[in-house]
Amino acid sequence: MTTATSAPVPMLDFSRQFSAIREEVMAAVEEVCVSQKFILGPAVSSFEHAAAQACNAPFGVGCASGTDALWLAMAAAGVGPGDFVVTTPFSFFATASAILRCGATPVFADIDPATFNLSPVAVRDAIRFIQGNLPGTRVAAILPVHLYGQCADWDSFSTIKEEFSLRLIEDAAQAFGANWNGSPAGSLGDAAAFSFYPTKNLSAFGDAGLVTTVDAAIADRSQLLRAHGMRQRYIHEEVGWNSRLDSIQAVVLEVKLRYLPAWNAARRTCAAIYDSLFTAAGLAAADTQNGIVLPITDPRAGHVFHQYVIRAPRRDALRQHLTDRQIGTEIYYPIPLHLQTSLASLGYKPGDFPVTETAAAEVLALPIYPELREDEQRTVVDAIASFYA
Repeated sequence: MTTATSAPVPMLDFSRQFSAIREEVMAAVEEVCVSQKFILGPAVSSFEHAAAQACNAPFGVGCASGTDALWLAMAAAGVGPGDFVVTTPFSFFATASAILRCGATPVFADIDPATFNLSPVAVRDAIRFIQGNLPGTRVAAILPVHLYGQCADWDSFSTIKEEFSLRLIEDAAQAFGANWNGSPAGSLGDAAAFSFYPTKNLSAFGDAGLVTTVDAAIADRSQLLRAHGMRQRYIHEEVGWNSRLDSIQAVVLEVKLRYLPAWNAARRTCAAIYDSLFTAAGLAAADTQNGIVLPITDPRAGHVFHQYVIRAPRRDALRQHLTDRQIGTEIYYPIPLHLQTSLASLGYKPGDFPVTETAAAEVLALPIYPELREDEQRTVVDAIASFYA
């Protein structure tokens, strides 16, 4: 049996992954440098094709960041000024800011307490409220987030899409390789947005993003918008933006893409080990009145555990206890979007989304990455057990 270690346990260690693929990555980067084709070009086209194929989507459009991918996906799908987009308040800020960048208005709906994903029941209520109280307005889209690497309830959202004739856009920033009933994230909605920020399961050596779509028109307009609205040089069909993917990031991503299925499997193994260790330590419980609530996976979802997030009583004190022992943690997310000062004009107030607000006070992400060792996981769980003892 592997025993715990007293050594520091970082939240993430990039060096372990890099050491395993260093030669392949450096050779691919050198090829780009020799080619002197640094923006878009054949390297980007190759990655776009490979990534779209991995998502079982016919089209992939690389861009500069996950935030840009969200904007491109929505704008190319026709979301614009005057529209409403229903989304979650329990997400990174880009989920809301990308809607605003389209000229649309974010409408928040509460989350499911088990998965932390957007609640279809709350979404339907929000749409009906808008239709009943704001006649003449349009709910153009729903933007569910596949939070922590687990797909949102796509069966229910697909039903809502048909019921209200709107677009479904996936915020799949944390979910490359995840699936719903066997269908990969990135192929579920009208379009999807991925982030390749360095902390993601599939990560670049900087910022990078991707739009995948099943719709040729959305793909075409995404390509147009990412390059200042140009198809031909200096002929601008509309006002776009500069959001082109660098060739160096593309080749790094294509190397890593070949390893991603194994890396995601290793994350699932890490999650299972955590589950076992917490259960054996007598820490797992159904609610935070009685212990730690472990992550719950919907049986229809193929989880890739971008994060392993527990609900913890006295969360902030526990986090400090772990920090004092050089164990990395993070809170995703401490302040819900509806309570962010910069979004105060949307008119929300404390208490509007109680499930979200409770989650924000309880969630704690623990170290998880493919190269994490079992002895390090034991160190984490032992330290948590010592806090509650």
